[in-house]
Amino acid sequence: MAAQQKTDRRLWWLLAAAAALSLVWLMLTIGLLGSTLEPDARQTVWGLIGDRLTLIALTWAAGMAAIAYGLKRWFDHWVTPSVQLAEEAQVLLRTDVVRELPLKGNVETQVLVGLFNQLVAQREELRAEMDAKVQEAAQGIEQEKSRLAALMSELTQSVVVCNLDGRILLYNNRARMQFRALSQAPGVAGGAELMGLGRSIYSVFDRKLVAHALENIQQRMLRGAGQPSAQFVTTTPAGQLLRVQMAPVRSPAVAGATEPSLDLTGFVLMLDNITRDFEAESAKDQVLHTLTERSRAALASMQAALDMLDYPDLDATMRERFLGVLRDETMALSQRIGALEAGSTDSLKTRWPLEDMLGTDLVTAALKRIETVTSLQASVAEIDPALWLKVESFSLLQALVCLAGRLGDEFSVRFVQLRLQPAAGSPGKAWLDLIWSGQVMSTETVMSWEMDPMRVGNETVRLTVRDVIERHNGAFWFERERLRHQAFFRFLLPLANPQEQVDAATLSTNESRPEYYDFDLFKTTEQTRTMDDRRLTDLVYTVFDTETTGLNPGQGDEIIQIGAARIVNHKLLRQECFEQLVNPQRLIPAASIPIHGIRPDMVMGQPTIDQVLPAFHAFAQDTVLVAHNAAFDMRFLQLKEQQAGVVFDHPVLDTLLLSAVIHPNQDSHRLEAIAERFNVTIVGRHTALGDAMVTAEVFLKLIPLLAEKGIHTLGEAREAAQKTYYARIRY
Repeated sequence: MAAQQKTDRRLWWLLAAAAALSLVWLMLTIGLLGSTLEPDARQTVWGLIGDRLTLIALTWAAGMAAIAYGLKRWFDHWVTPSVQLAEEAQVLLRTDVVRELPLKGNVETQVLVGLFNQLVAQREELRAEMDAKVQEAAQGIEQEKSRLAALMSELTQSVVVCNLDGRILLYNNRARMQFRALSQAPGVAGGAELMGLGRSIYSVFDRKLVAHALENIQQRMLRGAGQPSAQFVTTTPAGQLLRVQMAPVRSPAVAGATEPSLDLTGFVLMLDNITRDFEAESAKDQVLHTLTERSRAALASMQAALDMLDYPDLDATMRERFLGVLRDETMALSQRIGALEAGSTDSLKTRWPLEDMLGTDLVTAALKRIETVTSLQASVAEIDPALWLKVESFSLLQALVCLAGRLGDEFSVRFVQLRLQPAAGSPGKAWLDLIWSGQVMSTETVMSWEMDPMRVGNETVRLTVRDVIERHNGAFWFERERLRHQAFFRFLLPLANPQEQVDAATLSTNESRPEYYDFDLFKTTEQTRTMDDRRLTDLVYTVFDTETTGLNPGQGDEIIQIGAARIVNHKLLRQECFEQLVNPQRLIPAASIPIHGIRPDMVMGQPTIDQVLPAFHAFAQDTVLVAHNAAFDMRFLQLKEQQAGVVFDHPVLDTLLLSAVIHPNQDSHRLEAIAERFNVTIVGRHTALGDAMVTAEVFLKLIPLLAEKGIHTLGEAREAAQKTYYARIRY
């Protein structure tokens, strides 16, 4: 944005000082002159001067104007060029920008500029020599990196690595495509709002489910398992079924230590979308069920007809009737089989994959969860340490916590126990009992608890206890032990072969280098400070721009394109972009088309703003918004919040204002001028994504310069920006 250059404050001080000195000099001169005159002569002189005060004032004002003009010319030639060159030299000193400073100002200043440019050239020569040596030394490493990156890109399995906060720090291209397929709005910006470095994996997976899997892994690590892992199956918000295998990322072992570290820095997720596989399995089950049940009566009729045809004295009419029965039933059976083969199933309950889990681990986790959620005391009554179960532990623990909670709430039970033992008379099964002492429970109450949606703490889940039992192909019932005055709920659960767990632990995993990664994110931790107190270098940013039909958001102009890129860990992620045309549902003025290049036919059939903004809001979740002249873009977004059902309450930084903070003496703070100062190449100007990319690169250059001025946190940057001249602009 261009604006009239603000006059240097020092010039105003000099003018004020000159004015004051001239007035003092004038008064002193008149006073001295008067002191040398006789009273009559002095009175005569005062009378002459008094009649001509206006002329004297005008003469003084003309002199001051001449002085002001001279000072302004002197400032423009000697002072202002030096200040501007100092600001531009600071850019070269504190950033990696390489360009020659322009010659300006007086001859001496131009000589200094030439010398400075020579020093910069020498510095760049040294840098080039060092870079060449580093590149030569790292050539072998780069070749290995390229091989590993190629291997990762060809993997058919999705791989995602996260830190302990659930922030994504590595993923391969397969994971990127799969997450886009999981998006609730894949048609808007390619469904780019789920996958990205620094994003939270909890936008796809339940946080409690991941925490439960990590807890299982840590228990196995404490037991000394060589390759501890966990597996779970979950549904995504888009309704997809995912099988997830989790492996830990351990801290580096201490020098000299013989055992691997038990401390975790993150976890690896290997994902498989098994929705279609389980639909196919369900379809097979349905076909078998239908064929069995519906064919039974037909086969019985055919058998009866065949038995009657064996009688030799059967008359011709009856024989023909029974042959007709055979033909009809055979045709009906053939049609039924054909229909089953051609048709598809609707809504059968899928078989839920189960994981092998040591029974002791399950009971330990259940006791801890019951005490944490329900505040009941829980202990072990009896447990067989050799039992391995094949369970889906997350939902099973939910069922145990739900039942324990209802016992405490409805029957005033304050103490429960868990018992795990082999099921007598049921090979391959185990009994898991939830035991308590208290009132008698009716059969109707037990059935009601089994069929009601489970309530865990303050949350109600869609599953019932019966659903959990059916997942395990097990059973559930209620019993009383009268001699001990106890009652218990009994779960019949499948056993697993412990050898399967050992075999799985011995499998080696191939280490691969992905296409998208940032291992520095391992260092991040959950912040307890407010965002304003966080350092600029620690934040995640969404840098965006909009193209519009005009410049008046409050008078009917609409957004026709949104483009955005992300900055994570001080890096611009060019591969993680949001770019979407928007149907404005109004005409695009012909005068604006040469500026942004978007014609009416290009927005026909594109999603409207109420469809695009929720996807963009999800893309920018948990980040700081950055834009150039952000007041303009934010006004357009805010006017559409109610229509889109979202609120953009993100912190906002404006590169226009930050540039004014860093370079208050520059003539222009338009995006092109700032880019030129930072030697940023402009590609795709006046396209939303192109401008967003340029703004992002400019913002990265501004951060170290802000630090030089003592501006390190988001709050400090926002406060400094609001003090600038341009912060007064409103839309």
